[in-house]
Amino acid sequence: MTGWTADRIPDQHGRVAVVTGANSGLGLVTATELARHGAHVVLAVRDTAAGEQAARRIDGDTEVRELDLASLESVRAFAAKLAVDHPVIDLLVNNAGVVLLGPRRTSADGFELQFATNMLGHFALTGLLLDNLAAAREARVVNLSSITHKNAHLDFDDLMSERGYRATTAYGRSKLATTIFGLELDRRLRSAELPIASVLAHPGLTRTNLTPRAWEHRGRLGRAIARLGLLATQPVERGALPQLHAATAAGVRGGQFFGPAGLAETRGRVTEARLSRDAADPAIGRRLWTAAQVLTGVGYL
Repeated sequence: MTGWTADRIPDQHGRVAVVTGANSGLGLVTATELARHGAHVVLAVRDTAAGEQAARRIDGDTEVRELDLASLESVRAFAAKLAVDHPVIDLLVNNAGVVLLGPRRTSADGFELQFATNMLGHFALTGLLLDNLAAAREARVVNLSSITHKNAHLDFDDLMSERGYRATTAYGRSKLATTIFGLELDRRLRSAELPIASVLAHPGLTRTNLTPRAWEHRGRLGRAIARLGLLATQPVERGALPQLHAATAAGVRGGQFFGPAGLAETRGRVTEARLSRDAADPAIGRRLWTAAQVLTGVGYL
Protein backbone atom coordinates (compact mmCIF):
# COMPACT_ATOMS: atom_id res chain seq x y z
CA MET A 1 0.00 0.00 0.00
CA THR A 2 3.10 2.21 0.21
CA GLY A 3 2.71 5.30 -1.94
CA TRP A 4 -0.72 4.34 -3.28
CA THR A 5 -2.07 7.11 -5.53
CA ALA A 6 -5.11 7.66 -7.73
CA ASP A 7 -3.02 6.69 -10.76
CA ARG A 8 -3.14 3.11 -9.46
CA ILE A 9 -6.94 2.89 -9.65
CA PRO A 10 -7.82 -0.12 -11.85
CA ASP A 11 -9.79 0.33 -15.05
CA GLN A 12 -13.40 1.17 -14.15
CA HIS A 13 -15.00 0.89 -17.60
CA GLY A 14 -18.37 -0.84 -17.50
CA ARG A 15 -18.93 -0.03 -13.82
CA VAL A 16 -21.63 2.21 -12.36
CA ALA A 17 -20.57 4.23 -9.31
CA VAL A 18 -22.82 6.36 -7.08
CA VAL A 19 -21.10 9.06 -5.01
CA THR A 20 -23.12 11.08 -2.52
CA GLY A 21 -22.09 14.69 -1.92
CA ALA A 22 -20.13 14.62 -5.18
CA ASN A 23 -20.31 18.31 -6.07
CA SER A 24 -17.43 19.44 -3.84
CA GLY A 25 -14.58 18.37 -1.58
CA LEU A 26 -13.82 14.69 -1.11
CA GLY A 27 -16.87 13.65 -3.11
CA LEU A 28 -15.86 15.70 -6.14
CA VAL A 29 -12.32 14.29 -6.12
CA THR A 30 -13.70 10.76 -5.74
CA ALA A 31 -16.20 11.21 -8.58
CA THR A 32 -13.56 12.82 -10.79
CA GLU A 33 -11.07 9.98 -10.35
CA LEU A 34 -13.67 7.24 -10.83
CA ALA A 35 -14.87 8.89 -14.05
CA ARG A 36 -11.29 9.48 -15.21
CA HIS A 37 -10.71 5.74 -14.95
CA GLY A 38 -13.79 4.88 -16.94
CA ALA A 39 -16.72 4.49 -14.53
CA HIS A 40 -20.16 5.92 -15.19
CA VAL A 41 -20.53 8.13 -12.12
CA VAL A 42 -23.82 9.26 -10.62
CA LEU A 43 -23.32 12.52 -8.73
CA ALA A 44 -25.92 12.32 -5.97
CA VAL A 45 -26.23 15.89 -4.69
CA ARG A 46 -28.63 18.08 -2.76
CA ASP A 47 -28.05 21.08 -5.04
CA THR A 48 -28.35 19.93 -8.65
CA ALA A 49 -27.15 23.27 -10.04
CA ALA A 50 -23.90 22.84 -8.10
CA GLY A 51 -23.83 19.22 -9.23
CA GLU A 52 -24.15 20.18 -12.90
CA GLN A 53 -21.38 22.73 -12.48
CA ALA A 54 -19.17 20.06 -10.91
CA ALA A 55 -20.01 17.55 -13.65
CA ARG A 56 -18.79 20.00 -16.29
CA ARG A 57 -15.38 19.95 -14.60
CA ILE A 58 -15.15 16.16 -14.74
CA ASP A 59 -13.58 14.49 -17.75
CA GLY A 60 -15.70 11.37 -18.07
CA ASP A 61 -19.16 9.83 -18.09
CA THR A 62 -21.37 11.39 -15.40
CA GLU A 63 -24.96 12.20 -14.54
CA VAL A 64 -26.40 14.39 -11.80
CA ARG A 65 -29.33 13.40 -9.59
CA GLU A 66 -30.97 15.14 -6.65
CA LEU A 67 -30.54 13.55 -3.23
CA ASP A 68 -31.11 15.16 0.16
CA LEU A 69 -29.90 12.66 2.75
CA ALA A 70 -31.62 14.65 5.50
CA SER A 71 -34.99 13.75 3.98
CA LEU A 72 -36.10 10.12 3.89
CA GLU A 73 -38.68 11.06 1.26
CA SER A 74 -35.85 12.33 -0.95
CA VAL A 75 -33.78 9.20 -0.29
CA ARG A 76 -36.68 6.95 -1.29
CA ALA A 77 -37.45 8.95 -4.44
CA PHE A 78 -33.79 8.97 -5.50
CA ALA A 79 -33.34 5.24 -4.88
CA ALA A 80 -36.57 4.25 -6.62
CA LYS A 81 -35.67 5.98 -9.89
CA LEU A 82 -31.99 5.04 -9.78
CA ALA A 83 -32.83 1.37 -9.19
CA VAL A 84 -34.92 1.31 -12.36
CA ASP A 85 -32.42 3.23 -14.50
CA HIS A 86 -29.39 1.27 -13.25
CA PRO A 87 -30.35 -2.34 -12.43
CA VAL A 88 -26.70 -3.06 -11.62
CA ILE A 89 -24.71 -0.76 -9.34
CA ASP A 90 -21.07 -1.66 -8.75
CA LEU A 91 -20.06 0.96 -6.22
CA LEU A 92 -21.83 3.11 -3.64
CA VAL A 93 -19.65 5.71 -1.92
CA ASN A 94 -21.52 7.13 1.06
CA ASN A 95 -19.40 10.26 1.16
CA ALA A 96 -21.77 13.14 1.92
CA GLY A 97 -21.77 14.65 5.37
CA VAL A 98 -22.35 17.76 7.42
CA VAL A 99 -20.38 19.32 10.27
CA LEU A 100 -22.39 21.73 12.42
CA LEU A 101 -20.83 23.70 15.25
CA GLY A 102 -23.79 25.97 15.92
CA PRO A 103 -27.15 25.35 17.61
CA ARG A 104 -28.92 22.02 17.33
CA ARG A 105 -30.77 21.57 14.05
CA THR A 106 -33.12 18.87 12.85
CA SER A 107 -33.81 17.14 9.55
CA ALA A 108 -37.07 17.06 7.60
CA ASP A 109 -37.95 13.94 9.61
CA GLY A 110 -37.18 15.54 12.99
CA PHE A 111 -33.81 13.86 13.58
CA GLU A 112 -30.66 15.65 14.74
CA LEU A 113 -29.27 16.89 11.44
CA GLN A 114 -25.75 15.46 11.62
CA PHE A 115 -26.95 12.01 12.67
CA ALA A 116 -29.68 12.12 10.00
CA THR A 117 -27.38 13.12 7.16
CA ASN A 118 -24.17 11.31 8.03
CA MET A 119 -25.68 7.99 9.09
CA LEU A 120 -29.44 7.47 8.80
CA GLY A 121 -29.75 8.75 5.23
CA HIS A 122 -26.93 6.51 4.07
CA PHE A 123 -28.32 3.54 6.01
CA ALA A 124 -31.64 3.91 4.19
CA LEU A 125 -30.02 4.54 0.81
CA THR A 126 -27.83 1.44 1.06
CA GLY A 127 -30.79 -0.75 1.94
CA LEU A 128 -32.93 0.61 -0.87
CA LEU A 129 -30.15 -0.08 -3.41
CA LEU A 130 -29.09 -3.44 -2.00
CA ASP A 131 -30.64 -5.54 -4.77
CA ASN A 132 -28.88 -3.45 -7.42
CA LEU A 133 -25.57 -3.85 -5.62
CA ALA A 134 -26.12 -7.59 -5.25
CA ALA A 135 -26.66 -7.82 -9.01
CA ALA A 136 -23.06 -6.69 -9.60
CA ARG A 137 -20.22 -9.16 -9.74
CA GLU A 138 -18.05 -7.57 -7.04
CA ALA A 139 -19.87 -4.57 -5.58
CA ARG A 140 -18.54 -2.37 -2.81
CA VAL A 141 -20.13 0.04 -0.36
CA VAL A 142 -17.76 2.60 1.13
CA ASN A 143 -18.77 4.60 4.21
CA LEU A 144 -16.82 7.69 5.22
CA SER A 145 -15.77 7.68 8.86
CA SER A 146 -13.70 10.22 10.80
CA ILE A 147 -10.93 10.14 13.39
CA THR A 148 -13.47 11.82 15.69
CA HIS A 149 -15.27 8.48 16.01
CA LYS A 150 -12.50 7.25 18.32
CA ASN A 151 -13.56 9.53 21.20
CA ALA A 152 -17.31 9.17 20.73
CA HIS A 153 -19.86 6.97 22.48
CA LEU A 154 -23.48 6.39 21.52
CA ASP A 155 -26.25 7.09 24.00
CA PHE A 156 -29.09 4.84 22.87
CA ASP A 157 -31.45 6.69 25.19
CA ASP A 158 -30.63 9.94 23.39
CA LEU A 159 -29.50 9.15 19.84
CA MET A 160 -30.82 12.50 18.63
CA SER A 161 -28.77 14.48 21.18
CA GLU A 162 -31.78 16.24 22.67
CA ARG A 163 -30.28 16.51 26.16
CA GLY A 164 -27.38 18.89 26.79
CA TYR A 165 -26.64 19.35 23.11
CA ARG A 166 -23.03 19.89 22.09
CA ALA A 167 -22.41 20.10 18.36
CA THR A 168 -18.95 18.51 18.42
CA THR A 169 -20.22 15.61 20.53
CA ALA A 170 -23.16 15.10 18.18
CA TYR A 171 -20.84 15.12 15.16
CA GLY A 172 -18.54 12.53 16.74
CA ARG A 173 -21.53 10.33 17.52
CA SER A 174 -22.77 10.61 13.94
CA LYS A 175 -19.41 9.47 12.63
CA LEU A 176 -19.16 6.67 15.18
CA ALA A 177 -22.63 5.55 14.08
CA THR A 178 -21.50 5.65 10.44
CA THR A 179 -18.49 3.50 11.30
CA ILE A 180 -20.55 1.01 13.29
CA PHE A 181 -23.01 0.83 10.39
CA GLY A 182 -20.27 -0.01 7.90
CA LEU A 183 -18.90 -2.81 10.05
CA GLU A 184 -22.31 -4.27 10.92
CA LEU A 185 -23.23 -4.12 7.23
CA ASP A 186 -20.12 -6.18 6.49
CA ARG A 187 -21.10 -8.80 9.08
CA ARG A 188 -24.61 -9.09 7.68
CA LEU A 189 -23.49 -9.22 4.05
CA ARG A 190 -21.10 -12.06 4.84
CA SER A 191 -23.77 -13.89 6.82
CA ALA A 192 -26.17 -13.56 3.87
CA GLU A 193 -23.38 -14.61 1.47
CA LEU A 194 -23.99 -11.59 -0.76
CA PRO A 195 -21.21 -10.56 -3.18
CA ILE A 196 -20.86 -7.07 -1.70
CA ALA A 197 -17.94 -5.73 0.35
CA SER A 198 -18.62 -3.07 2.97
CA VAL A 199 -15.46 -1.01 3.48
CA LEU A 200 -14.64 2.09 5.54
CA ALA A 201 -12.30 5.03 5.12
CA HIS A 202 -11.51 8.35 6.75
CA PRO A 203 -9.64 11.38 5.36
CA GLY A 204 -7.69 12.48 8.42
CA LEU A 205 -7.61 16.28 8.60
CA THR A 206 -8.40 17.40 5.08
CA ARG A 207 -9.02 20.79 3.50
CA THR A 208 -12.66 20.90 2.34
CA ASN A 209 -15.50 23.43 2.44
CA LEU A 210 -17.03 21.73 5.49
CA THR A 211 -14.69 23.45 7.95
CA PRO A 212 -15.56 27.04 6.91
CA ARG A 213 -19.26 26.16 6.83
CA ALA A 214 -19.08 24.64 10.30
CA TRP A 215 -17.85 27.94 11.74
CA GLU A 216 -20.02 30.31 9.69
CA HIS A 217 -22.45 30.82 12.60
CA ARG A 218 -19.65 32.67 14.46
CA GLY A 219 -19.38 35.43 11.85
CA ARG A 220 -16.00 37.16 11.47
CA LEU A 221 -14.47 35.23 14.39
CA GLY A 222 -15.67 31.96 12.88
CA ARG A 223 -14.08 32.79 9.53
CA ALA A 224 -10.78 33.51 11.27
CA ILE A 225 -10.90 30.24 13.21
CA ALA A 226 -11.72 28.34 10.02
CA ARG A 227 -8.76 29.89 8.18
CA LEU A 228 -6.38 28.95 11.01
CA GLY A 229 -7.80 25.44 11.07
CA LEU A 230 -7.18 24.98 7.37
CA LEU A 231 -3.44 25.46 7.97
CA ALA A 232 -3.36 22.09 9.76
CA THR A 233 -5.07 20.19 6.98
CA GLN A 234 -3.84 18.22 3.98
CA PRO A 235 -5.04 18.83 0.40
CA VAL A 236 -8.37 17.30 -0.54
CA GLU A 237 -6.73 15.28 -3.33
CA ARG A 238 -4.67 13.45 -0.73
CA GLY A 239 -7.53 13.22 1.75
CA ALA A 240 -9.67 11.39 -0.81
CA LEU A 241 -7.10 8.63 -1.35
CA PRO A 242 -8.27 6.37 1.53
CA GLN A 243 -11.82 6.21 0.19
CA LEU A 244 -10.61 5.78 -3.40
CA HIS A 245 -8.40 2.92 -2.21
CA ALA A 246 -11.32 1.37 -0.33
CA ALA A 247 -13.52 1.73 -3.42
CA THR A 248 -11.18 0.42 -6.09
CA ALA A 249 -7.96 -1.24 -4.94
CA ALA A 250 -7.50 -4.92 -5.67
CA GLY A 251 -7.60 -7.28 -2.70
CA VAL A 252 -9.69 -5.04 -0.44
CA ARG A 253 -11.84 -7.10 1.93
CA GLY A 254 -15.12 -6.28 3.59
CA GLY A 255 -14.66 -4.79 7.04
CA GLN A 256 -11.33 -3.10 6.27
CA PHE A 257 -10.80 0.51 7.35
CA PHE A 258 -8.37 2.84 5.59
CA GLY A 259 -6.95 6.23 6.54
CA PRO A 260 -3.76 8.30 6.52
CA ALA A 261 -0.63 6.81 8.07
CA GLY A 262 1.04 9.91 9.55
CA LEU A 263 0.65 12.13 12.63
CA ALA A 264 -2.05 10.20 14.51
CA GLU A 265 -3.86 9.38 11.25
CA THR A 266 -4.26 13.04 10.30
CA ARG A 267 -2.25 13.02 7.07
CA GLY A 268 0.03 11.00 4.82
CA ARG A 269 -0.03 7.84 2.74
CA VAL A 270 -2.90 5.36 2.83
CA THR A 271 -2.78 2.61 5.43
CA GLU A 272 -5.17 0.48 7.46
CA ALA A 273 -6.65 2.65 10.20
CA ARG A 274 -7.51 1.77 13.79
CA LEU A 275 -11.06 1.36 15.00
CA SER A 276 -12.35 2.36 18.40
CA ARG A 277 -13.55 -0.37 20.74
CA ASP A 278 -17.16 0.80 20.43
CA ALA A 279 -17.01 0.82 16.63
CA ALA A 280 -15.82 -2.80 16.51
CA ASP A 281 -18.29 -4.13 19.10
CA PRO A 282 -20.82 -6.46 17.39
CA ALA A 283 -23.36 -5.98 20.20
CA ILE A 284 -23.38 -2.21 19.62
CA GLY A 285 -23.61 -2.88 15.90
CA ARG A 286 -26.70 -5.03 16.29
CA ARG A 287 -28.36 -2.50 18.58
CA LEU A 288 -27.68 0.43 16.24
CA TRP A 289 -28.90 -1.55 13.22
CA THR A 290 -32.22 -2.25 14.95
CA ALA A 291 -32.59 1.40 15.92
CA ALA A 292 -31.80 2.59 12.38
CA GLN A 293 -34.39 0.25 10.89
CA VAL A 294 -37.04 1.64 13.22
CA LEU A 295 -36.05 5.28 12.65
CA THR A 296 -35.85 5.07 8.85
CA GLY A 297 -38.52 2.45 8.19
CA VAL A 298 -36.03 0.66 5.92
CA GLY A 299 -35.41 -2.92 6.98
CA TYR A 300 -32.88 -5.22 5.31
CA LEU A 301 -30.50 -8.09 6.02
